[in-house]
Amino acid sequence: MTFQGVGIGRGMAMGTVLQMPAPLPEPQDAPSTLSVDAEKERAAVALAATAAGIRARGERAGGSAKDVLEAQAFMAEDPTLSDDVKARIGTGKTAERAVFEAFASFRDLLVSMSGYMGERATDLDDVSQRVVAQLQGVEAPGVPDPDHQFVLVARDLAPADTALLNLDKVLGLITSDGGPTSHTAILAREKSIVAAVGVAGALEIANGTTVIVDASTGTITVDPNEDERFAAKMAIQERASLANAPAGPGRLADDTEIPLLANLGSAGGAEEAVELGAEGVGLFRTEFLFLDSAQAPTVEEQQSQYSSLFAAFPGKKVVVRALDAGADKPLSFLNDAPEENPALGLRGLRALRANEQILRDQLTAIRNAEAENTADVWVMAPMVSTLEETRYFTSIAREIGLKTAGVMIEVPSSALLADRILVDADFASIGTNDLTQYTLAADRLLGSVASFQDPWHPAVLRLVGEVGKAGAALGKPVGICGEAAADPLLAVVLVGLGATSLSMSPAALADVRAELRLYTIEQAQHFAELALKANSAMEARAAVSASASS
Repeated sequence: MTFQGVGIGRGMAMGTVLQMPAPLPEPQDAPSTLSVDAEKERAAVALAATAAGIRARGERAGGSAKDVLEAQAFMAEDPTLSDDVKARIGTGKTAERAVFEAFASFRDLLVSMSGYMGERATDLDDVSQRVVAQLQGVEAPGVPDPDHQFVLVARDLAPADTALLNLDKVLGLITSDGGPTSHTAILAREKSIVAAVGVAGALEIANGTTVIVDASTGTITVDPNEDERFAAKMAIQERASLANAPAGPGRLADDTEIPLLANLGSAGGAEEAVELGAEGVGLFRTEFLFLDSAQAPTVEEQQSQYSSLFAAFPGKKVVVRALDAGADKPLSFLNDAPEENPALGLRGLRALRANEQILRDQLTAIRNAEAENTADVWVMAPMVSTLEETRYFTSIAREIGLKTAGVMIEVPSSALLADRILVDADFASIGTNDLTQYTLAADRLLGSVASFQDPWHPAVLRLVGEVGKAGAALGKPVGICGEAAADPLLAVVLVGLGATSLSMSPAALADVRAELRLYTIEQAQHFAELALKANSAMEARAAVSASASS
């Protein structure tokens, strides 16, 4: 028996299943026997203790996990939630019930917003459970810790759990919910955990059942036979030797250079990226500077962070994405107005145009930081959908003094107009996560439509090819910075479609580097042709896989 999901990475794991324990039961809605003030005090203490506990986990985890957990700790301290809890206690409810109801109400609001905020609903559930556990004096639900190795199966994992997984015991991870850009997926990539998300039926696999998790295909094999077990062991050993191979520049078998770059969410990940062989940064997300602020950071505050990153990559390319926020990542100083469909609303460059000074300050900070370092700094605008938007961004960037200004191709309109957009833009960077979402009309964070969120789909690849052709005709670089670049075989296809560089989570660099060295540019182009002729993502992947193994 097999189950299908979305694989994270290229690895394979084999082991016995251990299901995540069930969450705490819903607190009873019975009148409190304590005074209102006493219940409010209990709630306040529990919220503060929970926030402190989450922060402590973040300090132990480090890296981007620390940032994720810091954001989760802020949820426990959110004054709006605290006020809601107090108001419910004022009606006679216990602190446990008030916390449960207040968090559930806010959760429903986030779910209705979809996108980035919808994904935060899982984080909120985890915080609620931890506060209730604190109030009840019991252990908060979390990852089991047996005395043997196992494959963890869960509906989804909260950041606090994923960040502190014991990698000596957790062989692999399977979740029934979530997509390729959920926190579970992001942290699994960072920690090089073999994982598959959005696996329908995963919760039906009994504890103790042996499974094989093949992240390269997203396939879960239940009760494998002897031949399947042997093949899995060989594949696991081969990948282990690959991980220990020395790093080097990205290139094809015919020495065609394909620089391999890192996607980073803060300057803190730079050192590890360099150690893993990143030849630069293909996507530096700047949202971490803005998301937890009541007002936009100053030019000086931003400059310090950018300079720290640039210093880690002397003489190398660093591509900085302008703030990608707005309706689905609302900021009080940018745009927090509710929208019916935030994924199609005022986000990315659209939001920045409505608040141009924020854009100008950010580009000024980047220019100033560039002057302090030797990194080759490029800037790009997020969510560009028209030629006019391209001209708007590149003209401001050049006016401020930045020499290389490009755009992200994340919507079909910009892909189809790439031959015109690249006349004005110095380069294009394709964000395959959003491009897939908008091409197939499937929310990339919604587990129920995760099967549509597959960059192997010929419709997505055709759009990538349009950008690749435009770049080649105009002599402009075309990079890939979406998660598709981290899929080794798909990375070869993307090169065949015209990608001139690939950017990914640093943990994926070794697998992609090794895969590229197996094929020439002619073979990559042949794989691209096969994928484009397919009628589905599954057919495209199968056709290329068959050709690659022949």
